[in-house]
Amino acid sequence: MASVGFDNDVTWSYLEPTDYVWIAILLAIAVGPFITAFRNETSIALAMVLSLLLVMFVQFALSTFDSELFGFDPIHLFSVIPVIISDSSAAGDPSHFHRIFTAAWLHADWIHVLGNVLVIALAGVPLEQRLGARRWVAVYVLGLVGGNLAWIASHPDSGVPAIGASGAAFGILGAYMACWPEDKIEFPLLFMIRAWPVWLIAFVRLGLEVFQMYSIQSGTAGEGNIAHMAHVGGFFLAYALARPIAKGAPSALDESGQPATGASRAEAIRSRATARMRGLVGDPWAEAGEPLQGHAARILSRLREEGDELETRRAWLEELAEHTICPICKGEVLPIVDRGVCELRCGVSARHMRWP
Repeated sequence: MASVGFDNDVTWSYLEPTDYVWIAILLAIAVGPFITAFRNETSIALAMVLSLLLVMFVQFALSTFDSELFGFDPIHLFSVIPVIISDSSAAGDPSHFHRIFTAAWLHADWIHVLGNVLVIALAGVPLEQRLGARRWVAVYVLGLVGGNLAWIASHPDSGVPAIGASGAAFGILGAYMACWPEDKIEFPLLFMIRAWPVWLIAFVRLGLEVFQMYSIQSGTAGEGNIAHMAHVGGFFLAYALARPIAKGAPSALDESGQPATGASRAEAIRSRATARMRGLVGDPWAEAGEPLQGHAARILSRLREEGDELETRRAWLEELAEHTICPICKGEVLPIVDRGVCELRCGVSARHMRWP
């Protein structure tokens, strides 16, 4: 997390129509990778990496091109400014509380964002494989909130904006340390890239933060523009709450060995898709009083006999779609794959038919 300087008087009341366009663009590219990851059941940690990089591209463009069109600066509205949030909290004004979350998507420069996504990718992906996607998101949010709240509490009168996902990145390390400290992950540490145990990575990274904080307090180092307290706050809040969150996760706490990767992760995704498959008893044509006849009826029979596997069910459903129509509107029937599971829908409206 970094602190940057600017005039912090700009608020929502100063926005122009073009500013709202940029806000919509930032929101779309920040959320887009998560929608895709959810639909395709891919890594949320990697979606976070992509989200942060895409926002940085827009932030870089906005800061590079100095014109009326590119004059919007997201730091004005979305960074953590302790004095503003403290005053808003005292006055019961929630209009600035979003900054605690949105600041984690902004960064001072490319070195800043790359340093954070490196941790999120290298430590976040294996942690997600241990925790599962929803628990991973909970840990990530704990890290970014804990980091920002620690910074606000330690600098309540500061008007300097603070930005970055460093609190969340340290939260990932804190949660990993709390739950599976013996896991080894590929990580750049001590001038080498190799598989280090999580406890050593956390010890070195956190130790450096504490040392730098001590150096600042003792006067042997300048204040700088790094929010070290946010890093420590994110680490310890995630560390404190990770084990309760991890109960019921795909990996047991303190389980030895490495998190699932490759084929085992694909098998886990396949198992979840299989669990979502619905039964084949009954069908929309019989329910509408127009039971299938001839070749279509034979396909339906084979589907019921062999449709207990994802691939065979999809094959029979695709063939059935070619020989049937919607019993409601007589429109085309389409085979749609939703999160790995195939189903038939009416091409006019899913409300007419969605089966099984």
